[in-house]
Amino acid sequence: MLLSVVFTLIALLLDSAVAVAQPLRQASFELRNEIKVKVPEGAQRLRVWVALPQDNDPSQQVRDLKIEAPYAYRIERDSEGSRVLYLEAANPKDKELTIVETFGLTRREIRDQVDASKARPLTDADRARFAKYLEANKHVVIDSEIKKLADEIVGHETNPVLAARKLYDWVLENVEYWVKDPKNKKASPVGSTSYCLTFRTGNCTDFESLWASLARARGIPTQIVYGSFLKPDLRAQDQDQSYHCWAEFYAPGLGWVHHDVAVADLYHGDFPVNADNERLLRLTVADGVFGNDPAKVNYYFGNLDERRVVWSRNRDLTLTPRQDGEPVNALPKAYVEVDGKVHPEGTGWTRKLTYREP
Repeated sequence: MLLSVVFTLIALLLDSAVAVAQPLRQASFELRNEIKVKVPEGAQRLRVWVALPQDNDPSQQVRDLKIEAPYAYRIERDSEGSRVLYLEAANPKDKELTIVETFGLTRREIRDQVDASKARPLTDADRARFAKYLEANKHVVIDSEIKKLADEIVGHETNPVLAARKLYDWVLENVEYWVKDPKNKKASPVGSTSYCLTFRTGNCTDFESLWASLARARGIPTQIVYGSFLKPDLRAQDQDQSYHCWAEFYAPGLGWVHHDVAVADLYHGDFPVNADNERLLRLTVADGVFGNDPAKVNYYFGNLDERRVVWSRNRDLTLTPRQDGEPVNALPKAYVEVDGKVHPEGTGWTRKLTYREP
């Protein structure tokens, strides 16, 4: 056990040293984010909240944000401080309405220089300070099963970086991203700890929900960040970029540390590549390259590539003005209500994010 800890610490130090030696990458994009809402016959009150590119994320610079909308709108903040576009229409006569955001983005690579020797165990004061990042969410479960599993994985380790890495490695060993085997695996529709643990598969939100549950169960404050990859295969294509999420955990002595265990799974171990999964695999990573690569697995613990945009943070959101429905599970795209009831994605509204590189 001691040797394992020593080797992990050495690997983290070496990865950090290599990263410091190389300049940070960055990339610039021009994005178009479109929400198209179907208005039901006889609707009396339509309310739409749309995710915006975040202006308080230190790794991205948003410029020239322009909004086209058929009704007056305003920019608000949700319960996590993320800015959100809000639009309300009384007795709308349109059968369909479209909201379009266009903006420029410069995004920088994140390298957290994860030196576990500089981290210290969390104190009771740390846990009190970050209490909301230790709580369960509706789909990020912390129950007796999760607590027992987290204890089994982490053991007596108190260094939050080494404990977090044990959880990261366990998830990679025991869960497979659904795109590896799309005929037999699928994701949950909500991003669920329980689903991911039961079926040992899922998408990015399932992976991060499970990891967050395990980390929080061990007293490690964790956030889930929602954004999108800007995928090279879809550059200047009229096809939605969809969304992606990743996590941050807090380690005293280092601050917030980023990781992306879901994408790391596309570089973990050997798996067959065929006509069923090849395109899906390429569209699930940042640069279109995948396959067994331990260096990439290590990279995504403490580093994030630059081909991303951040939309929002965390789960169980309260919006402004407050929504009539229950807390919003997450806001990677939009949330819509008609006459006080949830207007669902797919049948009620659609989103399309496209981009080009200038």
